[in-house]
Amino acid sequence: MPKDAVERFLTALDPEHRDAVGARPREEQERLAAAWERELETDTALDTLDELSPPAAEAEAARRVLEGESGQDGPWTR
Repeated sequence: MPKDAVERFLTALDPEHRDAVGARPREEQERLAAAWERELETDTALDTLDELSPPAAEAEAARRVLEGESGQDGPWTR
């Protein structure tokens, strides 16, 4: 059975962030998971990484989403 976007997003996070995001309301988890999916779809650098290691690309996209949420500047903030 395929996992939903929130489950996949949580799986891509490191354990510390997985626990923190898992404790947030479901609506917020869904918003972050949607941002994560957009990051995976739109960042061409992640396409290359995805070919080499899909889990690494998913983890990098998850890291970018959380860093973007915290207001840290980076290429992922739009």
